[in-house]
Amino acid sequence: MSALPQLRSRWEGRIVEGKFPLKQQLGNSEHSKVFLTQAAGATSQKAAIKLIPAESGEQQGAREEVQLLRWQQAAGLSHSHLLRLFDFGRCQFDDDRFLYVVMEYAEENLAEILPLRALSHEEALQMLRPTVEALAYLHRAGWVHAHIRPSNILAVDNTLKISADGIGKAGERVTGRSAYDAPEVANSGTSSAADIWSLGATLVAVLTQHEPAPDPQGITLPQTVPHPLREIAEHCLQVDPQLRWTVNDILRRLDQPESRAADRQTTKQANELVRPRWVAGTIAAAALIVIALLTWRFMGPPASPPASEAHSAVSPKPQPPAAQSPVPFSQKESPAQTPVHGSVQRQVLPEISHSAQHTIQGTIRITASVSVDDSGSVTVAKLTSAGPSRYFAERALEAARGWKFNPPQIDGKASASEWSLHFQLRRSSLQVSPVEIRP
Repeated sequence: MSALPQLRSRWEGRIVEGKFPLKQQLGNSEHSKVFLTQAAGATSQKAAIKLIPAESGEQQGAREEVQLLRWQQAAGLSHSHLLRLFDFGRCQFDDDRFLYVVMEYAEENLAEILPLRALSHEEALQMLRPTVEALAYLHRAGWVHAHIRPSNILAVDNTLKISADGIGKAGERVTGRSAYDAPEVANSGTSSAADIWSLGATLVAVLTQHEPAPDPQGITLPQTVPHPLREIAEHCLQVDPQLRWTVNDILRRLDQPESRAADRQTTKQANELVRPRWVAGTIAAAALIVIALLTWRFMGPPASPPASEAHSAVSPKPQPPAAQSPVPFSQKESPAQTPVHGSVQRQVLPEISHSAQHTIQGTIRITASVSVDDSGSVTVAKLTSAGPSRYFAERALEAARGWKFNPPQIDGKASASEWSLHFQLRRSSLQVSPVEIRP
């Protein structure tokens, strides 16, 4: 597909094919833009619509027909861990023509979690199983995914799903190269074995927080990757495609007692974190709620609160320091060095005019990173995810500068820290969840 023309903000509010209104912009890449919309005929069911620029010329037109056929076939697929496609077609705005595909709305994807922290050993195992099961379904049906990476592992109503709008047949070429692509993809195109490589590269990324560096000789696994994940990743990342495990090989390994025990332990930990009072009104519980939310969404839902309570506001009342969040497996410290985590002393919500807040469609998510000195004052605040609106981003950043913290303690002494503040702006509410990043 060709490069994406500049989508003007006035396009928000237009309707694609008389059925799909373009609401808030959710994301973009060099070759596509994604907007919030609603499923045709449903006034409340959220959906996402991706716009891809159409191409001119006979050859390009043939490629578009292939893409539309792929979406038609993908829309007929059904698996609990595969994102559903609702509709697809062509549309035009002014002089610009597009292909569009409408799919399930995902609240977040795994790539949004990794800047905050790596997944633990147990969490990675819980992420791996549904991803592999969805891949096994595609491979049995004669399809390849071709785009396995953290950004395409998503949370939909607290269920992990992988994207479906890019699936194709073995041997097809993909546009652009990714750090998650197998070495042979450039010459041989996509394949089920290439999907396995991408899965192994994704596994390394979620455990280390580092995107794998492309290397035709293979990816070197850090010593910190534990078994059985290390064994699985090593078999996925064989340079020779014939030597890689299949999805069935991975599922058999996950069914061994060691992996099953880790699954049960993670479920137990998640249930311990998620209390009956899911909408927690205390600052002290906020960090635990975020960790529980990430575990709940990406590792499967515990048998408790409804999804509508997943996003909780932070109470302005100061509370005692929060219990410690789970520490990634690679951070091994002696008991004497384990820090007592800090807590929020004063939170500041963005000052947004009523008229501006009334324009919000859905949820605007903004993330700010703040550096805090040993007195608990913010010294540096910067945006790490600005969202679709400069106005709302600036209001969130201004609010972040006014926060005050109870500093963490290391060996009995107050210490500097870093926090990530996750703002969720809706027409009816302004909410924020703080997560302590360091120490």
